[in-house]
Amino acid sequence: MTKISKSSTKKTNTALLKKKSPIKISKNYIPKNTEKYMCEKHRAYFKSKLQEWKKEIVKTNNEALYNGSIDDSSVSADIVDQANSYTDKTVEMKAINRQIKLISKIDKALIRIKDNIYGFCTETAEPIGLKRLMARPIAELCIAAQEKHEKEEKVYADD
Repeated sequence: MTKISKSSTKKTNTALLKKKSPIKISKNYIPKNTEKYMCEKHRAYFKSKLQEWKKEIVKTNNEALYNGSIDDSSVSADIVDQANSYTDKTVEMKAINRQIKLISKIDKALIRIKDNIYGFCTETAEPIGLKRLMARPIAELCIAAQEKHEKEEKVYADD
């Protein structure tokens, strides 16, 4: 039988107490350049921003799908109206598919926050920058790496 000493129990309890509780930030908090880059406040801010964005997208998509299914019941005899309706539905579905891809990118950004690598370029490991993340919270690349990536895309698109 293993004997547990008081000192090992005390160390375990101390380690459990040292686990940090989630950082709470005010609703009007905005990350500042004077704070340490990607400190807990920054991560909490971007996590909250990403989660709200995702909720908004899901709500919008659900409404669009619901409203689109209501319109299915009206079938017109006019072939032009049918073609117009089909085109509208196609455009709507493409928009929803783009939003689904965006949700996937938001989920990846949330995972990067959890893994403490959010805010750093996936290619160079350099900071992406607060201004860029405020404008595009799902950004994975710093500006230099993004420009390089876009130039390579353009070269391959021209071939």
